[in-house]
Amino acid sequence: MSRQLGFSALVLSLLAGVPLTPTLAAAAECASLFALTLPNTTITMAESIPAGTFTAPDGQVFDDMPAFCRVGGFSTPTSDSHIDFEVWMPTSGWNGKFEGTGNGGYAGSILYAALVPGLRQGYATAGTDDGHTGSDASWALGHPEKVNDFGYRAVHETAEKAKAIIRAFYGDGPRRSYFSGCSDGGREALMEAQRFPDDYDGIIVGAPANFWTHHFAGFVLNEQATLNDPASYIPASKLPAIQAAVLDACDALDGIVDGIIDDPRQCPFDPTVLLCQGADADNCLTAPQLTAFEQILDGPRNPRTGEQIFPGYMPGAAAAPPGNWSVWITGAAPGEALQFFFGNQFFSNMVFEDPNWDFRTLDFDSDVAFADHKMAGIINSTNPDLNLLRARGGKIIMYHGWDDGAIAPANSVNYYESAVRAVAGDPDPALGETQKFFRLFMVPGMLHCASGPGPNAIGGAFGAEPPQIDAAHDLLSALDGWVEDGVAPDQIVATKYVNDDPRQGIAIQRPLCPYPQKAVYTGDGSTNDATNFVCRAPRP
Repeated sequence: MSRQLGFSALVLSLLAGVPLTPTLAAAAECASLFALTLPNTTITMAESIPAGTFTAPDGQVFDDMPAFCRVGGFSTPTSDSHIDFEVWMPTSGWNGKFEGTGNGGYAGSILYAALVPGLRQGYATAGTDDGHTGSDASWALGHPEKVNDFGYRAVHETAEKAKAIIRAFYGDGPRRSYFSGCSDGGREALMEAQRFPDDYDGIIVGAPANFWTHHFAGFVLNEQATLNDPASYIPASKLPAIQAAVLDACDALDGIVDGIIDDPRQCPFDPTVLLCQGADADNCLTAPQLTAFEQILDGPRNPRTGEQIFPGYMPGAAAAPPGNWSVWITGAAPGEALQFFFGNQFFSNMVFEDPNWDFRTLDFDSDVAFADHKMAGIINSTNPDLNLLRARGGKIIMYHGWDDGAIAPANSVNYYESAVRAVAGDPDPALGETQKFFRLFMVPGMLHCASGPGPNAIGGAFGAEPPQIDAAHDLLSALDGWVEDGVAPDQIVATKYVNDDPRQGIAIQRPLCPYPQKAVYTGDGSTNDATNFVCRAPRP
């Protein structure tokens, strides 16, 4: 409903001497937000959305939606900024809380799907396009302030504007504020925790792209490894053989043969078993392909010092549907992998500011150092010092799938361990102190942010909703219980649906444990039942 329609309904009702219905009153209150004045901000939309089915501007259709007030606008913290945002507020049943949501990739549009789960749970939710339009990074050329908006400013601006809009609509601001994001949204989540610790009381960090400058150098390494020599390219038809060889070597290490590797770091897989002994075929790798494969597993290194720039990838679910390595690392055809797109866009548009930059020229010593010098302070969120958030009682839940083909899962382990080291004390006491406010849950068999052969429905960004919205199964509920009631999540029960379709029922449930603990089968009962597992710390 437009602002004019809302006011017209209000006026006609008053003239007729008819009291406003709650629905009509809410619509009028929502429409009145069109006139709201905020610093460096223009409100462009304030409309009341009825309960039922809602079709978002990106064409996605969402059913079972509550009635809500939808407010859109843009903020201009600099003369070259244009940060679009939307705030969705339940017309009734607001729980008094706010959830900010992250984006993915290079953003460029509001991620409407991320606003829905929280809204259904009674939260006011908000999202942003990160200050530009378009899914590539061409917008960055000649626009350093837009790069700053994308790097750190847009999410913070949106948090501030959203809280003001919520206060104007309900008459009071949110008593709790949370943030949730995966991939680039995970990077944004850590950026908020590190740079703007007052914005949110609790933060969910999924598979964060927080070491952006090094992570994207890894993208270029994989591109060089598979494309510099055409003979090195690994076609998607060979990925099932890679996955089968890894599972054959390591699936049973956790005592259960189920197509899921509990901790790929413990997998003693020898890539050379895949070397073709005769003619090239889909069940083996040629010598050039094997070399490329080993580079992907090892990750980029500084050629001068040998120092690892970014971790390599885990191959245990290389062929997993709906597309893991064939989407991210090798592509359906040479040059079509998403990693290549993201890596090329970053270095050409943000680092070297040359649209004709050639990925083959990247020097993993001097060029990575240059990228760090120019971009790390804007886009990386690797600072392990979280003491400001910790001091105000803030909480963080981080998760990452062990079979992520987009962002190497060891990156999250590395960051978490750096945060533990930043807490004063010996390693064991420091871990205990860190777990009082920050917990990491590694997810066996999860791909990038969602899906995969393992149980992965935990309510995170981009992922399937769990069968029960409570602290035992849902990340946002677990975070809320930790912040509100001081109940830290000792485990999260992850769910795998039959054929990944919630309508077909539950196939597997397993507990996810706070790192470094792992879920261990007790030896009794079904391995598909989470109650037959316990969380245990690894043996020294």
